[in-house]
Amino acid sequence: MKKDEREPKAVSLTSEEEQQAAAAPPASAEGGAEATSVPPIDEAAALAAEPEEGTTGVISEPMTTIPLSEYEALKQELERAQQSEKAYFEGWQRERADFINYKKRIEREQSQLAETIAAAILKKYLVIVDDLERALKNRPANVDAQWLEGIELIYKKLMGILEAEGVKRIPAEGAMFDPNLHEAISHEESPDHESGQIIEVVQQGYTIGDRVLRPALVRVAR
Repeated sequence: MKKDEREPKAVSLTSEEEQQAAAAPPASAEGGAEATSVPPIDEAAALAAEPEEGTTGVISEPMTTIPLSEYEALKQELERAQQSEKAYFEGWQRERADFINYKKRIEREQSQLAETIAAAILKKYLVIVDDLERALKNRPANVDAQWLEGIELIYKKLMGILEAEGVKRIPAEGAMFDPNLHEAISHEESPDHESGQIIEVVQQGYTIGDRVLRPALVRVAR
């Protein structure tokens, strides 16, 4: 070896240069060409692109705006619809109340009609009651006891049937005269009775429910 040829000297690297060398990508196998460098990733942009937890990841569309005139028109249309709905509801309530009143009136009329028919039929039996009462009141002294018991039994059965249908006798003996319940056939002087007091009941009166089936015929003191 010639004296002027010098051996290569080892080059020392600083710590900063060592770090840069370690971070540099390795050379490719072919001819030591440099590898393609990968651009750095923006972590903030990547996090912003990811959907938040609990969301579907659907991007909401921006709010649609309408002109003020169209908004006012829609508002007026809504108010008209609400007024119509209120009118329909109030009309339905009135119709419902009218139907309930109509139903009650029909039921009341049917009940009154049934009472009228029953009263007309039962009133015909009162004549038989009058005859039986006169027969028992004016019975002869020598009448057969069994015959008398049979008449009394018939009278009691007939009165039981009338009472079962709601027929009641009007109290009149010794009571004060009431034109709604009694019918005076005479007004007489009586020292034993007050003025307007009933002296005698000539024919018994009867009621059915709140209706007078037949007023009692009475003699009244003046």
